[in-house]
Parts: sequence; C-alpha cells; structure tokens
Amino acid sequence: MYIDIVPNRHSQPAILLREAWREQGKIKKRTIANLSGWPREQVEALRRVLRGDYGAAAAAELELERSLPHGAVAAVLGTIRELKLDEMISAKRCRERDLVVAMIAERLLHPCSKLATTRLWLKHLLLLL
Repeated sequence: MYIDIVPNRHSQPAILLREAWREQGKIKKRTIANLSGWPREQVEALRRVLRGDYGAAAAAELELERSLPHGAVAAVLGTIRELKLDEMISAKRCRERDLVVAMIAERLLHPCSKLATTRLWLKHLLLLL
C-alpha cells in the first residue's frame, strides 16, 4: 500500500490510498480510500506508518500511564480451560462458575484470603476475562 497524489487541472490534487500488483507483466492499481479530506499532517503520518518509519518519533510522543499484568493470568486460565476444570465445576457457563474459576486462578497466582483476592482483582485483568 502507498499514498498516491494525483494532480487535477482546476482543483486540489486527489490524495489516494492505493495498492499495486503485477499481472502478466503489467502493473495494476486499486484505490482503497480517498484521503483528500484529511489534513496534510495526518496524510504524512499515514505515509510514515506505511513506510515502516514509526518507531522513534511515535515512541517519543507516547507516555505510558499504567499497565496491568495479564500474562500470568492468561497462562493460568488457559491451563484451567485445557484441563477442562471449568467444565468440571459446572457444565454450563454462568456467573458462579466464572467467579469460582477466577478465585482458583487468583489463589494460584497470589495465595491469600478471599477478601484479599477480591481486592487484588482490581489490579489484574482477570476481571475483564
């Protein structure tokens, strides 16, 4: 994909998002989107992304506000599902089964009381799964 600027005689040039390929030795083009209404800065940003030049400039503009741990939670829940422990608790998915599976996962990750477990849920993505 690339951005193509097509000049018009009596009006603004058309800015198009296109893709190109070869068929029997000829170049074929297909327009994906018309970006003529976009601001120049936005078109240039998209052009940089399409070229793969988004590393240092974009990283300098971003600021990490918070990050929730989820890798260990995903691994434990994946293992529980693979062992079909959730189906042993209840054949049909329901709120109670989800809460029991969440408590088992939390006990494996952070052994603590039930009250402390519910307080820790606010810090993990376990609530969102």
